[in-house]
Amino acid sequence: MIGRVLALAGLAALLAGPALPQELTLDLGDGGSLASRSVQLLLLVTVLSIVPGLAVMVTCFPFIVTVLSILRQGLGLQQAPPNMLIVSLAMFLTWYVMDPVLTQAWTEGLQPFSQDQIDVQTAFARASEPFRAFMIARVDADTFATLDALRPRADSGLQTAPFSVLVPSFLISELQRAFEIGFLIFLPFLIIDLVVSAILMSMGMMMVPPAVVSLPFKLAFFVVADGWSLLAAALVRSYGPLT
Repeated sequence: MIGRVLALAGLAALLAGPALPQELTLDLGDGGSLASRSVQLLLLVTVLSIVPGLAVMVTCFPFIVTVLSILRQGLGLQQAPPNMLIVSLAMFLTWYVMDPVLTQAWTEGLQPFSQDQIDVQTAFARASEPFRAFMIARVDADTFATLDALRPRADSGLQTAPFSVLVPSFLISELQRAFEIGFLIFLPFLIIDLVVSAILMSMGMMMVPPAVVSLPFKLAFFVVADGWSLLAAALVRSYGPLT
């Protein structure tokens, strides 16, 4: 019996032909290929990585966080409030201001796309329209004219401007407005510094740093005036008519 098994094994080995190359296929869905799916995955990862930057560029976050940073410098505090707290406060104030815009973008663009009612191009156009209207209302006309002149177009105008021109115009306008408000915020603290410095010099206490003496007075002035509430309300009200 063992001999027959060995004979059959030897015969099968003799009859076996050389192994031929085999074709490997991978099903990635309807009409999908490995190359196209890889490109789509790469594009998706790239878009997700720049989403935070896109959110910063088309919202009121740059304006609010710049004003809060100037306020901290005006108070003479280097690390209080810390950067994380400043950014967090700016993010929540941005959410408060941008909530109507975000809701409209979700209702008109993202929600129908998630329900397979529209395609990607239509969803992007509908979702970006509220942000376009928000930025157009805040763009400085001179700033936009300067940037738009660098790229001549047949249909030159603010309403038809591409995002490549509208977004930098919006960012520069927001930074300019933030510096204007920062000057008004910084001015009373500068006056306190000058008064304290003059008093110290008149008393002959030139070795005492004026910033150390004026810091308690600036903090007391800011607390008595309820500065945080006033500043937050002023920042939100500056976007009131737009939302």
